[in-house]
Amino acid sequence: CPFMTGLFYLTLSNMVDSEAHEKRPPILTSSKQDLSPHIANVGEMKHYLCGCCAAFNNVAITFPIQKVLFRQQLYGIKTRDAVLQLRRDGFRNLYRGILPPLLQKTTTLALMFGLYEDLSCLLRKHISTPEFATRSVAAVLAGTTEAIFTPLERVQTLLQDHKHHDKFTNTYHAFKALKCHGIREYYRGLVPVLFRNGVSNVLFFGLRGPIKEHLPTATTHSAHLVNDFICGGLLGAMLGILFFPVNVVKTRMQSQIGGEFQSFPKVFQKIWLERDRKLTNLFRGAHLNYHRSLISWGIINATYEFLLKII
Repeated sequence: CPFMTGLFYLTLSNMVDSEAHEKRPPILTSSKQDLSPHIANVGEMKHYLCGCCAAFNNVAITFPIQKVLFRQQLYGIKTRDAVLQLRRDGFRNLYRGILPPLLQKTTTLALMFGLYEDLSCLLRKHISTPEFATRSVAAVLAGTTEAIFTPLERVQTLLQDHKHHDKFTNTYHAFKALKCHGIREYYRGLVPVLFRNGVSNVLFFGLRGPIKEHLPTATTHSAHLVNDFICGGLLGAMLGILFFPVNVVKTRMQSQIGGEFQSFPKVFQKIWLERDRKLTNLFRGAHLNYHRSLISWGIINATYEFLLKII
């Protein structure tokens, strides 16, 4: 009968569609499999990316403060006099020299956070030592790697020194001018940079967790952001004061072009005598450095942790 015939064809049609569906390639699963290596690559690189973005954010905001501090470290002058120097230089020169720290900070902080995480994992897999020792070694190695980019810090010093305003028009010009002195000239001041990077990295990564644990428990995203800012800011301020004399010596060493490569103790002794053998004169600008470090490392740590959660 027509009813049975129709039912037969309907059943047959459903069977054919079912078989065709089973043979059809799983498009969704395939695309997930295709994307998985890319997702894994992004996961592996996220610490580098977050560190880079955090550094960019920090430099753009705090560069004028850093410039005032630099003048105080170099000439031992008061904050008001350093600000007046910048006013005389004009707004056009306010962000003069920002390219080297922008390149240097984005690169070094990407390496600092990224290499620290990668080296910590690598050392844990191959060396059976206490967690603190493993992470300390990873921090020192990351800091040592950052020192490769000392030439950017060197050129930044020259561009921020008003005595060299007539000698260099931009970053490229400064790099080119140092070329005739040899590769070693780019790495003037390397010893204090290595010491500062290594020890400060160990203290930063070692104390960041314990400090955050002692802060009030965060229950919202904004509270987490505030805690990360406070944690990074306190550490940055402490390290800024601790290594202030080291940076004073580094700045003096890197402001020189050509001539003798003086040792760290010799330059320190010279500065100590110039400043009447007084700690107050040696730490001139330290209060501004404290506030700058508080803001800078607060921004860096909060931005880094925030991006780490959303990437």
